[in-house]
Amino acid sequence: MTTKKRLIGAVALLWCVAPLTTVLAQAPAPAAAPTTQAATAAAPAAAPAKMITDADIKGIETPSATDKAKGDPSGTITGTASDIPITDPKAGLTLADLVNTVGQNVVATNFVWTLVTGFLVMFMQAGFAIVETGLARAKNANHTMMMNFMVYGVGMAAYWLIGFAIQEGGVGAVANLGGTAPLNHEVTMHLFGKDWGLFGTQGMMLGGATYDVGVMVMFLFQMVFMDTALTIVTGTAAERWRYSAFIISSFIMGAIIYPLFGNWAWGGGWLATLGASYGLGHGYADFAGSGVVHSVGGITALAMAIIIGPRIGKFRRDGTPNAIPGHDITIVLLGCFILAFGWFGFNPGSTLGAATNGNLRISSVAVNTMLAGMAASFSGMYYMWIRYGKPDASMTGNAFLAGLVAITAPSGFVNPMASVIIGVIAGVLVCLSCEFVERVLKLDDVVGAISVHGTNGIWGVIAVGLFADGRSNYAGAWNGVPGSVTGLFYGDAGQLVAQLIGVATLIGFMFTFGFVVNMIVDAVWGHRVPATVELEGLDIPEMGALGYPEFVLRTESTFPE
Repeated sequence: MTTKKRLIGAVALLWCVAPLTTVLAQAPAPAAAPTTQAATAAAPAAAPAKMITDADIKGIETPSATDKAKGDPSGTITGTASDIPITDPKAGLTLADLVNTVGQNVVATNFVWTLVTGFLVMFMQAGFAIVETGLARAKNANHTMMMNFMVYGVGMAAYWLIGFAIQEGGVGAVANLGGTAPLNHEVTMHLFGKDWGLFGTQGMMLGGATYDVGVMVMFLFQMVFMDTALTIVTGTAAERWRYSAFIISSFIMGAIIYPLFGNWAWGGGWLATLGASYGLGHGYADFAGSGVVHSVGGITALAMAIIIGPRIGKFRRDGTPNAIPGHDITIVLLGCFILAFGWFGFNPGSTLGAATNGNLRISSVAVNTMLAGMAASFSGMYYMWIRYGKPDASMTGNAFLAGLVAITAPSGFVNPMASVIIGVIAGVLVCLSCEFVERVLKLDDVVGAISVHGTNGIWGVIAVGLFADGRSNYAGAWNGVPGSVTGLFYGDAGQLVAQLIGVATLIGFMFTFGFVVNMIVDAVWGHRVPATVELEGLDIPEMGALGYPEFVLRTESTFPE
């Protein structure tokens, strides 16, 4: 090994090992010794609380009209008791007016937070679009971009029609959003002495009682998450997927496949109740969707890769893979930054609020997210640098995204040091997984989505069961179980069992379901374009126009054998 490689290896080793030396320092400190009886007795008795009355409220001084007319450059007389809406002008400002305004402001804060973070997640579609287009060849740029553009509309239509009702139609009251009371019917099955939630029924086309302001916030936020899962599949199947088949498959995924697992995990279904029903920690815990969003998308992409087959020329006759580089690495890395920006909506927004109920932890969630992405980009870059002699740009970008995927489930439950460890592992894991998928499974994944989202989504789910430190407090409970989510390393082995049941469901049921559905689509409609179209490029035959009309494109007629 050269001196250069030894130096790179030493730096990488120090980087990966350093977090392990301090993680134990963040374990809960021992309980303090009990105070003596004398010290307790010395504390003076608290004075009885004084009840606030309407008379007290009316006695509050407010700025006069004359003062307001002079302007308020310092902001000291804007936002006072005079700005609280009065229900009965004859009675004036009352305690009920004050309390109702406080309650509405709490919910309004949560509405704004959840909506704005949902807008950020929607913008992630732009990031996915240019990452996938940049990793495809120029002759398929229009087709790849159009899949990413229309997956948003196709998925939304399916989710509005039926998907949202299946996923969230029985979730019940979400306190942060004012109750969402109309989402109140879950179809269940009685098994092993307990009710197992299977799917919801309320909210189809957002009609009836679900025409509700809280439900609307919930729909928008959950819809953009669903669309993220759908666009993962387009990256794997790019450069040979018929556009019409893409629309059919994406519609089914948005209507049924994704919402089903979403219900089990987030909609009050059976995975969420493993804690309340069987004492397995706090049930399956997936804070922002490593499993629900990323693993479902990645596992469906795996099924699609098996069905649709590799691109022409991807593998030699002896089974070894040929590299088929994308046409623009610059937009790939730009897309990674856009996705990272959107992840600040994805993870912190999953509190569904910024006020009360432990929601100030949004700061921890945001920091955990960025730390994991940073750590993964380092470990993935160093892995490629040591193994192949160069810090591969596309794999460094994928490692960055893998860290963000892996921290998505544990982001609300772990401390910053654990986030770094999770990210370091994710960065190496995505490189190993890409090699396994390509060299062992002989599958062609254009953008590495199976490894980024599928493999590291599963790792994120498991990481909750290991690293959750029991310090989060979301209204004192999670999935109906009092207390905070706590993993194996902090004393609760049951939580790891619940997470592993979720992983088994993803690999066992969700993969099989996605595979069968897409096999039926393939048999009835056909997923793959003809070989002549694939060699020419999908832009003209499928879309009618080139993505780069001024380029002179060549058709590959031969590949290394």
